[in-house]
Amino acid sequence: MTDTPFHTKPDIHPDATSRLSKIWDAADTYGQRSFDNYAQIRSVAETVRDLLCAWLHKGDEPCVFLVPPEGPFQAQNYQSGAFSVSGTGYLPLKPISFGLAIRISEAKDYMRLHMICQKEGEQMKISIANESPISLQLPLDETQLTPLFDRVYGHILAFFTDSVAQYDEGDYGTATIGFDIVRPAE
Repeated sequence: MTDTPFHTKPDIHPDATSRLSKIWDAADTYGQRSFDNYAQIRSVAETVRDLLCAWLHKGDEPCVFLVPPEGPFQAQNYQSGAFSVSGTGYLPLKPISFGLAIRISEAKDYMRLHMICQKEGEQMKISIANESPISLQLPLDETQLTPLFDRVYGHILAFFTDSVAQYDEGDYGTATIGFDIVRPAE
């Protein structure tokens, strides 16, 4: 029997340095793709915000804002703070949520819809909360947005009309629809 030292150096293989470089390369590729994912989702969200307001109302005053998908919000654009990845320290490569605040009254009440975006190949899938998504072809063409706008409009209108109908029939109903309503403080 021979004495073996308590601490031995592991065998260093010539490819050990290349293993670390492969991790670096993989992490770099991940970072590039996650930034691309965020940039494309943000661009689509900003386009939806701008064109939805014009589709809903022909006026100068903004009626749609990008807001955080959860928590308190005001009727204002939150820039990067409107997206679920805000403040995470890194950009995860996954679907991203944002809030879409839509003016619902002359008194400037706003309803927030929780929107989820997921890029799949050359398509962007957008859904309201857990509803079935609408697919948009990238690069985005304004004419593709009409079905999404119809869905948002129908979603909001149905909430109010269905709730009134349930009340009128003697049943308040128990359905939730995935949004918050706020009135900005004056």
